[in-house]
Amino acid sequence: MLAATVDRFSPDAPLHGLEVTDRPAPIEREHWTTVQVRAAALNHHDLWSLRGVGLREEQLPMILGTDAAGVTPHGTEVVLHAVVGADGHGVGPHERRSLLSERYPGTLAEQVSVPTANLVPKPAELTFAEAACLPTAWLTAYRMLFGAAALRPGDRVLVQGAGGGVATAAVVLGSAAGLEVTATSRDAGKRERALELGAARAVEPGTRLPERVDAVVESVGEATWAHSVRSVRPGGTIVVCGATSGDAPPAELTRLFFSEIRVQGVTMGSREDLAALLRFCARTGVRPLIDSEVSLADVGTGLARLAAGDQTGKIVVVP
Repeated sequence: MLAATVDRFSPDAPLHGLEVTDRPAPIEREHWTTVQVRAAALNHHDLWSLRGVGLREEQLPMILGTDAAGVTPHGTEVVLHAVVGADGHGVGPHERRSLLSERYPGTLAEQVSVPTANLVPKPAELTFAEAACLPTAWLTAYRMLFGAAALRPGDRVLVQGAGGGVATAAVVLGSAAGLEVTATSRDAGKRERALELGAARAVEPGTRLPERVDAVVESVGEATWAHSVRSVRPGGTIVVCGATSGDAPPAELTRLFFSEIRVQGVTMGSREDLAALLRFCARTGVRPLIDSEVSLADVGTGLARLAAGDQTGKIVVVP
């Protein structure tokens, strides 16, 4: 089968480690199901893997990808939950949590095998491409807004870095749920796009807000951390899912403890969260924004666009 793999680590030029080549089809194993991939989606996790983060040399070549939707051998349309080992299904109770493409081959292939419990039914209302965008960035945004931050209609949220996968999802989901969303971006075009997607306002990073927010969706890290700390109300929450600009900003500890700000980390979400997100999209008409589609054979083009930060929304890969 055709697959996109990490063939060697390349920290400074990640695409140099990418190979799109034939790989053996998944081996049948008890309590796992092999899915025919109809659509997959790219994430920054794929670029980190190409740089060598989270993988060891002896694991190479490793098939990339965490997101996918497809069809089981029995013809059931499914969406894949990418977290393996969190509750023991398919791997035993003592294996530590990992994401597809970290310990087990990922989704950027014609076929992928996952624990059967990780299969969530795909609503008929969503296309395979739309459904494939949800299990990582959109699931993370859903968990950040409605789980970690426990936001409710009418609450205010600041979304740092409009244009990225999680940030775009947070703008769309938050707006659809009745939140007052403020988005930031250095790019005027991405600010305008955030407004089109439902944000109440879109500003440059560091801009003083008219009112402090109840929560901040933080995926940028070092470049926006000080702004996040100064923009959240006393007792509010900063939810962190990534640090694309660096992970070691000044901690602002005095402001954190004096204002009793809660900092909560999030990585993905549960199968139950994914099922709820799929229902939310099916019932409300909310759909993930798709930036572009590329073939599996041309996945390098999509990864280059992702690495350059030129996308708004998800880049979908069609085998």
